[in-house]
Amino acid sequence: MSGQESAPAIVITGASSGLGREIARLAAADGQPLVLIGRAQDRLDELTRELQGKGVAAFPLSLDLQRPDSISEIDALLSKHNLYCDVLVNSAGFGVFSPVAETDAGIQLALIDVNIKAPLALAMRYLPGMISRRRGGILNLGSITGFAPGPFMASYGASKAFIRSFSAALSAEVAGTGVTVTCVSPGIVRTAFFDRELMRRSRMTKLLPHGGVSQAAQAAWTAFRAGRSHVVPRFIDRFVIGVCWLTPTPLLARFVAALQRAR
Repeated sequence: MSGQESAPAIVITGASSGLGREIARLAAADGQPLVLIGRAQDRLDELTRELQGKGVAAFPLSLDLQRPDSISEIDALLSKHNLYCDVLVNSAGFGVFSPVAETDAGIQLALIDVNIKAPLALAMRYLPGMISRRRGGILNLGSITGFAPGPFMASYGASKAFIRSFSAALSAEVAGTGVTVTCVSPGIVRTAFFDRELMRRSRMTKLLPHGGVSQAAQAAWTAFRAGRSHVVPRFIDRFVIGVCWLTPTPLLARFVAALQRAR
């Protein structure tokens, strides 16, 4: 294989569940090989068999993105199969639903590693090659929580605010290069993330309508392929963001605290 020209691949983190899994199914229609990254080996293997059964070249990689050698492992898998990262989907992430003062510091710092440091490091690794080839791009998973302070989910909301700002800045930096950077900011989606007991007990989770994961994934992938820098899939979520923009931050923080406090 060493004499063959490398082929473009779509690298997807968080592919073992939620939006990452659904985006992988949509991306498969592009015909490029897929590198599926996640922590749950059994779910990655299941998705790989599903996609391979449809004639898609899919390669699973069970990986904890907190590990300092995680990018080296991705590089090794790409090299093994004579591939390069043409499209990067940063979908991996997790949340902590608890007051900061009552949460283990290690968990909070791990959230920063996965939700902020990993997308940043992956973008820095693969974006230069995309720019030099004048093709490809990055799709980042944000959230409407990135538009407001998030008491009881403070670190998670802050991480999504970083992703939103970082994506917008990258999109401006790569303008005219043939590379696309897109951020998708969904609201509450029917995934395991929002199915935790404390999340189900919050007023926020009960009041806001839940969207479907397949619809959110479709909106994200369509926006990315259309070259859009940002997409909010549903009207209700765009309305919520509008309210956030118009509300003074201290008042908004208190309002969100009242809604997110577990009952």
